Amino acid sequence: MIKSKKDARMKVRYAIRKKIAGTAEKPRLAVYRSNRQIYAQLIDDTVGCTLGAASSKDKSLEGKKYNKVEQAIYVGKMIAKTAKDIGVKSVVFDRGGFLYHGRIKALANSAREEGLNF
Repeated sequence: MIKSKKDARMKVRYAIRKKIAGTAEKPRLAVYRSNRQIYAQLIDDTVGCTLGAASSKDKSLEGKKYNKVEQAIYVGKMIAKTAKDIGVKSVVFDRGGFLYHGRIKALANSAREEGLNF
């Protein structure tokens, strides 16, 4: 029996993680969203290290008024730029058990627009 909404998300998250894994050539783009922030990481699962990261807590967003979807779009552009800098053109998208809707979708679409292939 699922006790909470978080437990249900974690169950979905584990099911997703069984199916996908990132490599150095095609890392996993893991996304996490809290109530106020959104985070994205490029992860190489063969070694177990983070190749790059971006979040809405970045200094360039500080002091500016953005709504949550605009923050997600900005983070998607930042993570795509980070991927280009390390020489990655395609990734495996890990939505982290969240629905592909709203901020998660906005982040993914903005990363695609910047040239990242899923």
